[in-house]
Amino acid sequence: MAETEGSPFGGCLEKLKSYVRTRKGTILTAEILLSFIILICYAASMYGGYSAVAICEMVFAIIFFIVFMMELDKQFLVVNWLWSDLFRAVIGAALYLITSLICVIGGSGDGARIAGGVFGLVAGILFAYDCYTIFLDIKSGRQHTAAPTDDTV
Repeated sequence: MAETEGSPFGGCLEKLKSYVRTRKGTILTAEILLSFIILICYAASMYGGYSAVAICEMVFAIIFFIVFMMELDKQFLVVNWLWSDLFRAVIGAALYLITSLICVIGGSGDGARIAGGVFGLVAGILFAYDCYTIFLDIKSGRQHTAAPTDDTV
């Protein structure tokens, strides 16, 4: 009925399918889904203020997902996307771990807050794993070239 060949979104859909199958695409997709689940849990709890962390991290993960999926990181060279992604993942891991521990420890009587805290701990671990993979990419991307030695004076 609807072919991807003739539609203007066919190329974008193919890029989406192929990017989700990559390691980075899978990690970002899992971060987006976990942030959405955490957002729902925190919104259902009595303390809805913790949902700000989930909203921010979900929005940033969506932005980086789109940038890497559409290969905009190769077009906009002004921003170092790898280092920006590393800072995003480090901040996300720290924020999720801190807020989740607060919610799990102090959430007695509020099941949605505890559930959000447990999912937040999982998200913190996932963001930390993302930090590790990005760090390995940065480390392997550096090329150590020898400095030119010119003995002629």
